[in-house]
Amino acid sequence: MSQPPGVGAWDAMTTTMEGSAARHERPAADSVFVRACRGLPVPYTPVWFMRQAGRSLPEYRKVRAGIPMLEACRRPDLVAEITLQPVRRHGVDAAILFSDIVVPVAAAGIDLDIEPGTGPVVAEPIRTEADLDRLRRLTPADVSYVDEAVRLLVPEMGAIPLIGFAGAPFTLASYLVEGGPSRTHAKTKAMMWGQPELWHALCGRLAEITLEFLRVQVAAGVSAVQLFDSWAGTLSDADYRRFVLPHSAHVLKGLRGAGVPRIHFGLGTAQLLTAMGEAGADVVGVDWRTPLDTATALVGPDRAVQGNLDPCVLFAPWPVVEREVRRVLAEGRAAPGHVFNLGHGVLPETDPEVLTRVVALVHEASAR
Repeated sequence: MSQPPGVGAWDAMTTTMEGSAARHERPAADSVFVRACRGLPVPYTPVWFMRQAGRSLPEYRKVRAGIPMLEACRRPDLVAEITLQPVRRHGVDAAILFSDIVVPVAAAGIDLDIEPGTGPVVAEPIRTEADLDRLRRLTPADVSYVDEAVRLLVPEMGAIPLIGFAGAPFTLASYLVEGGPSRTHAKTKAMMWGQPELWHALCGRLAEITLEFLRVQVAAGVSAVQLFDSWAGTLSDADYRRFVLPHSAHVLKGLRGAGVPRIHFGLGTAQLLTAMGEAGADVVGVDWRTPLDTATALVGPDRAVQGNLDPCVLFAPWPVVEREVRRVLAEGRAAPGHVFNLGHGVLPETDPEVLTRVVALVHEASAR
């Protein structure tokens, strides 16, 4: 994969993950979750849930009461507590760091806020070359609170792995160009097609910011990372390959020597799974629309898969939930490794007790 357009001097400023910090021993390095990500034999299928630390938990709502999202993400003690809540309650096989995909771009100089019920809202969207000046290089000091949170968590978690994460360049760019969430991504696509040089310059900068943000988490001790490309499913395969794949691949390639599994997830990406498999992740997350055995054939036989129970199934009667969980487990056996998850995030109205029962069922039904 060639270097993405627009990186230029930014690439020269980044540090390598080939050093000792990336290879230091992690307590969870031989966990069931990490082994499944690497396609190694496991005694049962590991399970965790996207958005497992969130609004479905009453304990989360209690500790977050009155605290804005970005402020919560910048308080290491609160991040640690929220991250641990689903591990205590559900017995999941991995925790994901409580944060938000816009945290690094806010730290890199973009004026934004996360509005309840809406999502990220950018005060001054990026629409011109001059606007790029507001998006500066990210340094570890800019997100020292993330480093501190990870270092608080890792000793507490012991053998339970911690997953770090970041937003992929395309999804971050869509927020910055649109100014907030969008159903059509019309302004984003207009820039892609009409101003390709500006588009690649923007995504090149975002790729470096994302890579640095993930490097901070890896150096602090996470056992895996996940790259979220939430809105990539709005693109055709041709547009994804031309405008997005080089930048996501740059991030994933930059972590190749980090010693941790790399997971790549997008929503509505059935048409993109082969290309996403080519981006360089060790695990490809699959939403609920594509059966895992079909996805395995598309992403390639050397990659594990993650997913993919429809989050809405959790609202059905338990016999339906059990049937669907067993179906997902059966389809996941086609891959060299399978991490059970939902096909997207836990919905806020989900009964936490159902999630706990799903974890127990996955472990029991998949025991070798």
